[in-house]
Amino acid sequence: MITIQQDTAVVILSYNSLKWLQLFLPGVVAEAGTDYKTVVVDHHSSDGTGAYIREHFPGVELITLTENHGFAWGYAEALKMIQAKYYVLLSADFEVTKGWFRPLYDTMEAHPRLGAVQPKVLYYKQRDMFEYAGACGGFMDKWGYMFCRGRVFDTLEKDEKQYENPIEVFWASGGCFFVRAEAYHKVGGLDPDFYAHMEEIDVCWRLKNAGYGIGVEPRSTVYHVGGSVISYGSPQKIFYNFRNNLVLLFKNEESNRLAWLLLWRLILDGVAGMQYLLKGDFKSIWAIIRAHFSFYAAFPLWYRKRQECKKKVTFRNKEGIYHRSIIIDYFLKKRKKFSELPFLTRPL
Repeated sequence: MITIQQDTAVVILSYNSLKWLQLFLPGVVAEAGTDYKTVVVDHHSSDGTGAYIREHFPGVELITLTENHGFAWGYAEALKMIQAKYYVLLSADFEVTKGWFRPLYDTMEAHPRLGAVQPKVLYYKQRDMFEYAGACGGFMDKWGYMFCRGRVFDTLEKDEKQYENPIEVFWASGGCFFVRAEAYHKVGGLDPDFYAHMEEIDVCWRLKNAGYGIGVEPRSTVYHVGGSVISYGSPQKIFYNFRNNLVLLFKNEESNRLAWLLLWRLILDGVAGMQYLLKGDFKSIWAIIRAHFSFYAAFPLWYRKRQECKKKVTFRNKEGIYHRSIIIDYFLKKRKKFSELPFLTRPL
């Protein structure tokens, strides 16, 4: 067990991410001061990550995992070994900026009801654009589709300081995920069976079902390269996005909504498959089919997880749920930007 003297452990999971550590870790360490301890988790890498950290950053805590069962598993195992008040799960391909930490920390200290918070996430390669993985806070529509303030489906907005107010959201970006450690462990932590993608949304939903809030603090800004775990648009990413979305809904949704919600998702996922068919993208169609079969084949496992989640529900905080269809708004009504949606948000 690693006991952190500071309140916060910034934990970077690295699987063959040496090039990103060489590029971005110096900035993380330089910003630490006395505010946080940097921890690098070598996720059974073969690129010399461990040796690099020991040689160049002896002050950084190094955890070495001798197995690799996916992104979610790696973080879940590492956080069992770290004792701190707060964790920041920081992906290796994120660049932090000067002063990024204190606004997030101060927000968590000022709002004990918050379980997690994220910064503004911008695109590393186009630095005035919001980035796919979280943008300026995540939301969910009534059918369980995720979108962000600054990113709806594949439409990324330019950051023109239009979303500078800190608000409550439904989920926070897993790429820079500032979470209250006690709350994280109370709700069961990351689910290793997600492997990768939406595992942070699962944690956020369980936090909200335990009465916590989730926030975004845009005074803190980070930049994300993106696609370093699984490439954007790849069949593997499509598989995990579709499968994990089904798992997410099944584990956490209210019983009186679940059956018809899953039925509608089956239909809507079929429509998504038809779009790929029109493009001649058979690999993506097969990824959606595999996602559904994978979900149904492991139904007993998901059912057990649902029962465990239900035991921890105390109060369902529904802030951040968009009680309309983002599909209808985006594709039929052509509302491509978050600011165009008839959606009232709640300040922190």
